[in-house]
Amino acid sequence: MISNRRYEVDRSNAGEADALLRLIESSFGEPALRWFISEADRNRVVIESTEYGGNLPGPPIQPPRTRSGLATVISLIPTGIGCAIGGYAGDAAPVTALLAQAADLVVTNPNALNASNFVRTSERILYTEGSCIDSFARGQINLHRSRGNRVGLIIESSATAAVEHVWNVTNAVRAVHGIDVVDYVVTERPIGTRCVRNESGAYVGCIDSPDVLLEAAQSLIDRGSNAIAVTTNVQDLTSQNYSAHFSGSHANPVGGAEAVLSHLIVRVLGVPAAHAPMMNFKDLMLDHSVVDARSAGELVSVSGLACVLIALGSAPQISPEARGARLTDEVSIDDVIAVVAPADALGGVPVLEALRRRVPVLAVRENTTILDVTADALDLPGVSEVANYTEAAGLVLALRGGISPETLTRPLRTLGLSASEPAG
Repeated sequence: MISNRRYEVDRSNAGEADALLRLIESSFGEPALRWFISEADRNRVVIESTEYGGNLPGPPIQPPRTRSGLATVISLIPTGIGCAIGGYAGDAAPVTALLAQAADLVVTNPNALNASNFVRTSERILYTEGSCIDSFARGQINLHRSRGNRVGLIIESSATAAVEHVWNVTNAVRAVHGIDVVDYVVTERPIGTRCVRNESGAYVGCIDSPDVLLEAAQSLIDRGSNAIAVTTNVQDLTSQNYSAHFSGSHANPVGGAEAVLSHLIVRVLGVPAAHAPMMNFKDLMLDHSVVDARSAGELVSVSGLACVLIALGSAPQISPEARGARLTDEVSIDDVIAVVAPADALGGVPVLEALRRRVPVLAVRENTTILDVTADALDLPGVSEVANYTEAAGLVLALRGGISPETLTRPLRTLGLSASEPAG
């Protein structure tokens, strides 16, 4: 019921972001849980799509237009494409915190912050699953900040020792962080989470039994949970590729599979969700026992679960009617002052929607990925390239303060002076 497909689309007559979005989304055979552009030039785009053969609800009823007055930034750290910053284990947390200091709020992906036993959360950072970010960027949903969620936990049927470790992690999070983990389901059958590497070299994922996942999530919601954590075994994970990931030379093989699980729950059931590997893979062929600093949090942790439980405890709700949630501000796309993304991974919904809405897009050159989907490749005007996140934060401060970025650099264009006249 879950399939990964590749489409090549002629985009020669779809130059604007709005037309490009329509062209892409008319190409899918089944409803797409997740898609991104993996290759692009002026004439064509190649799209990687993960599709679900079951029933997906249609777009949500458009929420009322609202403005919280909180200057909000969407910071995109796509998973499975080898982001130099954020493609490992929570290593985008410092730059996310920097953007949160420049803005009032930052909406970002779980993998920007998740590092197994470690996670950096803040009231100014909205831990938001990828398909939820897409819907937010489209204006289909608003995000409702929460003072506390009722977290339900799905545990895949596994060996006794692994399940017992899950209990110890969960109880530690409850005792130390005060997270309200209210219920759990241990599935009777495996969910079957699989890593898949596509032709572009990026990692996507597949689920053998999505019905097991959705039934477990629905039962938790029926019993009062309003956020869902999932922990499963991740299959088809080779030691060679995972070892290369720990050396800093390979995309995270797990990320795409995690995205499929959480996307499915969010799209079908409309609650915040995130996935964690039950037991971090330890059968590694490492060149050195000290690994790349960006992935060290994963290596020193037995399980990936703690960070997910901690962050879901205050993740924003999708519905204002979320049962048992203590909600505060309501944030909409109209509050967004900028979208920040890796400069060579601009082929996703939030960037294209931002350009369609004339929201500034800041493309960070330093955050390289395995892709080459740049503003030039997509022929997208209106993207501002910056060297790094420090420069991006400076532009966010300018936008928040109503300062035109054009006035911050030299030469400064002189109005009323023809091109043939000297500037003086």
